[in-house]
Amino acid sequence: MKILHIDQNHPVLWSELQLLGYENIQGYTLDRKQILSIVGDCDGVVIRSRILIDRAFLDTAKNLKFIARVGAGLDAIDIDCAAEKGVQLISAPEGNSTAVGEHALGLLLSLLNNLNRADRALRQGFWQREANRGHELSGQTVGIIGYGHMGKAFAKTLRGFDCQVICYDIEPGVGDENARQVSLEEFFAQAQVVSLHTPLTPETESMVNTAFINSFSHNIYLINTARGRSVVTADLVQALNTGKVLGAGLDVLEYEHSSFENLLSQDPPQALKALLDKDNVILSPHIAGWTHQSKEKLARVIVAKIQNHFPLN
Repeated sequence: MKILHIDQNHPVLWSELQLLGYENIQGYTLDRKQILSIVGDCDGVVIRSRILIDRAFLDTAKNLKFIARVGAGLDAIDIDCAAEKGVQLISAPEGNSTAVGEHALGLLLSLLNNLNRADRALRQGFWQREANRGHELSGQTVGIIGYGHMGKAFAKTLRGFDCQVICYDIEPGVGDENARQVSLEEFFAQAQVVSLHTPLTPETESMVNTAFINSFSHNIYLINTARGRSVVTADLVQALNTGKVLGAGLDVLEYEHSSFENLLSQDPPQALKALLDKDNVILSPHIAGWTHQSKEKLARVIVAKIQNHFPLN
């Protein structure tokens, strides 16, 4: 069975597949045109986000049995076309969920305690104690939207804090000992911190807009470690200006390139410029699930799933 590696991953992925008898083909130095010239002979592809897996790709990959995404999101894949062609999709959300949960907590604690703002001021010679008086997480209600692997991992990190955790998900019965599942109406009424852990779908794209933000009874802190295009940046800036959003921790941005490797433009839109000027906004470059440990975990999860679904003997 031939497996084309479109993106470079932890070396254990390549070595373990090789030991199991799969034939690895190196494609991470090839551009899209070169990949299309060889993918027709492959049984599987391993990807992150560098190349769009669209209908043209799938029409060319006539022998393809599976697409393995080293990560959680499948938004770079034409899922309907893959299903139509009988191509199985494999992902590994359990591989980096712990990393995402810890990163979300780090963003939240930094916002509540003004750590980034205080650090910048102190480096400039300003000793501002009262201006950086923080808020405790204890006693607050943390609301998680999307209670899959990532949302559950974040809820687990909150167990040591004396806070209430609620979750909203379109699937019923996903709440557990770490988060109580509530209706959307109750979510809007209670949440003081909102953390996104949803995939990018037609329902979640531009989900966090002015109407959504204004539906909350409380002024909120917003954490997004999911997908940048779920938040309308201009609407978020407006809410930060009015104080409806007290602060935002964003690991992902609306203006990211689809490969997640950089921003779309070196001349950012006005909304992004305004966001960058906010001292109650913390940004990181899509690294929530990008730890040294998660890189290996993701690779091992993918190997195990390929072996389970497509054994050689």
